[in-house]
Amino acid sequence: MTAQSVENLTPPVLDQRRLDSLTPEERARVDELDETLHAFWGLGRNIILAWTPVDHGMRVLVIPHYILGELAGGQTDGEAADLKFVDEVIAGHTIIDPDGFDGIARYFGFEPQVIGLSFTPGRDLSLDLLEGVVRRYSISYIENGAVALFDIVGFSLYSPLEQVTQLNSLAYSVNASFSKMLAKNLDIQFARTTTGDGFYIWNRDRSVESNINLYHLMHLILADNAIARSKGKANTTPRLRASFHVGVYYEFFQSEGLSPTVYSYIVGDVTIELARMIDHALPGQILVGDFGVDMRERETGEVKRFRTSEFIDRTRQSLSNLEGMVLSGENVESIQCYLTGDRIGDGDFGVKRYVLSDKHARTRKVYNAKVNIYRSGGRPIYLGFQTSDLADFQYVEEEFVDV
Repeated sequence: MTAQSVENLTPPVLDQRRLDSLTPEERARVDELDETLHAFWGLGRNIILAWTPVDHGMRVLVIPHYILGELAGGQTDGEAADLKFVDEVIAGHTIIDPDGFDGIARYFGFEPQVIGLSFTPGRDLSLDLLEGVVRRYSISYIENGAVALFDIVGFSLYSPLEQVTQLNSLAYSVNASFSKMLAKNLDIQFARTTTGDGFYIWNRDRSVESNINLYHLMHLILADNAIARSKGKANTTPRLRASFHVGVYYEFFQSEGLSPTVYSYIVGDVTIELARMIDHALPGQILVGDFGVDMRERETGEVKRFRTSEFIDRTRQSLSNLEGMVLSGENVESIQCYLTGDRIGDGDFGVKRYVLSDKHARTRKVYNAKVNIYRSGGRPIYLGFQTSDLADFQYVEEEFVDV
């Protein structure tokens, strides 16, 4: 059994910027659909699992949100759930071609609902915009998504007012860095959510190029923060530690009042891994998870397997895209980013991989990352640590990795 989705749609983002760009006629149509879906949503009791367009309307599959949890937990009656198929259904767009839509409805055993609209989907309002509206009432499964985690060191030790100031400082660094990437035409469909003492930042476009741009965005955020710390007063600018990983997560929209927000949240294996990694990170350290995942080439659509070391190598090839970017009034001349290790002879360096153990005795493998940014007329910005600086880094085992 396979979920069949409409192809060649750009991953939709329905944020405030997109809403503000709509014409009055488009906004009225969005509001019409949103009002109808809100009634089906039932204050969060249900989700819109899938939809398919029809003339002057759409067919939607509405199911109680707990059904997915019961399937995952094996608590449903009868035949065991095909969890791979369930993940396929929520892995991509909620818009499905008619045959695939009917197959999904039969599998879940719910009768599709027909929504009548005053306009024709795809003609009077783009399908990707409609998809963006529907996704606010759904759940998405992302198999190989890149996520970065920024954590403010010693956050709980500051007064509430200092905490607010530090979170605002980090938020500014995120926004300023994203703006710089847009100016270089390095667009990523990034989203973020707070962890209380930091931010998760992820990319809705899962191409290898977009994942690389997210890694670059992490560099710029850390660099902006380092510059701000060198100029700011005590306790106004946070000291950060960061981690980056690629893995599985679910994206959803929480309620704000009686409606879902336009801001999404994520939870899943990758967020758990990032949180456990950051627990071990030293102040100022950058950790990268050990992964081997499939990523899609944006231009060709070809899917390739990337290990962490191969991903970082690919990242280095695109560093020239950041040259000429202005940081604190100085142009970026060059950037180096690499995974650290020790000299293994004749001038060569081997990359080290570290095994961490958490309070549940579960282990994970990570790499220590280093970034050097060189600016014209300004002092270099050094981010992360060399291997020789990791005396206080707690791990249970280390090994050299063949790169």
